[in-house]
Amino acid sequence: GEKGLARKLSTLRALFKYYYNKEVIDNNVTSRIKTPKIHEKPILRLNQDEALKLLHVIDTGDGLTDKQKSFHHRTRLRDLAIFTLFLSTGIRISELCALDVSDIDLESRSFKVLRKGGNEAILYFSEQSARVLEKYIEQRKSAADYTKHSPLFLSLQKKRISVRALQMLVQKYARLAVPLKSISPHKLRSTYGTLLYEQTGDIYLVADVLGHKDVNTTRKHYAAIDETRRKQASEAVFFD
Repeated sequence: GEKGLARKLSTLRALFKYYYNKEVIDNNVTSRIKTPKIHEKPILRLNQDEALKLLHVIDTGDGLTDKQKSFHHRTRLRDLAIFTLFLSTGIRISELCALDVSDIDLESRSFKVLRKGGNEAILYFSEQSARVLEKYIEQRKSAADYTKHSPLFLSLQKKRISVRALQMLVQKYARLAVPLKSISPHKLRSTYGTLLYEQTGDIYLVADVLGHKDVNTTRKHYAAIDETRRKQASEAVFFD
């Protein structure tokens, strides 16, 4: 792919530049090779109706096989809590897997995460997420597998849920809710960022909540929305 070619070319250029500077070679041939143009792929995300349909499938189990339904009654609240957190906070999958019960404060509707680079941050979740989390924690308490310092989300084997297990969980439900879109946990993060930007128009807020150190990273991901807003702006002022 384009990015792979550019990355390998960059490595070769560094190697040839080193040998050229050390006078091991007389000519740096890589300096004349053009870097391939990288075309950014459109960011795949859910719209609000699709996100609601996804939550509906998780809640009801519509479309699941008989075998999947035999486990669904045990994981329904857990899965709803996971997906509402994804869609109402834009949390990274690694951050979600690392959450402990003690990281959650239902009263203030907030939780503590360890961001990339080791920085701690406080994120806030919706009232809907709070209700689902409360029901899930009550279920955990009744099952006697709950302590303040235990993992927030457990697998059926009563172990901390893994990144791979969450990826497969997202794929399972997304195939039923939006079969024409290939949805991953990162796409749910993009969905939250998109909806937040559409509601606020504040790219700096989106960057802060998503944990982007550079706002230009956020701009690159939501450039298509900027284009939509510019089109809307063309119709905002008119003269009869």
